[in-house]
Amino acid sequence: MTLQQKSKGVYFDNSFDPVNFDSIIFDCDGVLIDITNSYDETIIKTTKHILETFAKINDSIDVDFKIIDGFKSTGGFNDEVDLTYAAILSIFAAKKLKLDQTDFIFTVIKNSDSTGIKSVENFLKTQIDISEIIDKLSYPGTHKDNILYQIFDQLFYGPDLYSKLFNNNSKFSNPGLIENDEVIFTSDLSIQLQKKFGKQISMVTGRGKESVSYSLKHLLEKFDLKNSVFLEDESRDLAKPNPQALVNSITGMNSKSCLYVGDSMEDFIMAKKATILGHKTTFCGIIGTSKNPEEKLKLFEQNEAILVIDSINLLPKVLNLE
Repeated sequence: MTLQQKSKGVYFDNSFDPVNFDSIIFDCDGVLIDITNSYDETIIKTTKHILETFAKINDSIDVDFKIIDGFKSTGGFNDEVDLTYAAILSIFAAKKLKLDQTDFIFTVIKNSDSTGIKSVENFLKTQIDISEIIDKLSYPGTHKDNILYQIFDQLFYGPDLYSKLFNNNSKFSNPGLIENDEVIFTSDLSIQLQKKFGKQISMVTGRGKESVSYSLKHLLEKFDLKNSVFLEDESRDLAKPNPQALVNSITGMNSKSCLYVGDSMEDFIMAKKATILGHKTTFCGIIGTSKNPEEKLKLFEQNEAILVIDSINLLPKVLNLE
């Protein structure tokens, strides 16, 4: 499928019809908030710290946007800590195999799928014994007790917020990288969306509620929180692309036709599964927060998305609200 560019930053198939939507549900990261300098930077720093501390590898590559986008394109890495874990295992294996780290990590990505870290572990085990690093990290575990979660959360949240969230001290004194979140969502956009959706505006995000609240502040009140789902606070088996959280939000609002706005393949797959389960959901892909928007547009096109836009700020135009 080739999407038509209808105006600057707006691409959709002729089958797209904005009329019948009665609810809109958002992902958070990469959609409501640009996380390029927050979560992405935390992936890089956590990977380096773990490899230096637990594997004595002091020359690991930076996990750049191509690697991050590569893992996310498989549909199994909506959780940034899962992605960090996959990168750590891949670099550890590359060093043991004496292979170029960058080349090898893309080989791992090609052999990954929507089962996420399971697919990475299974592929790497066919290449070399990585039980040493798997045993040391013992991932996933819990945010409170697992060493990888601890390092990631301490770097992301910073000492004060980490202490508040986990009732524990951080080993790092630098400000949390969450301070680099760039909020895209605005009160003005909320007012425009309310014209069409009323109070039927919610979110289904991989983040925890406290984290979202810290970055969005008073804007969190613009969402139907009763029918929003913050997956970091839920059981791991609800993680995207499991559609249950999205279905819960849709049914909670008694929605008949939902527009789900996300930026990843997990979001796309989740929306598709919700539709298969009888809850009509149209996916709207966001590409403007990607370091390579053209590649992300191509990815969504190849998977037959019918609506892709640069930014949520274009939603009023797409939905004929202006």
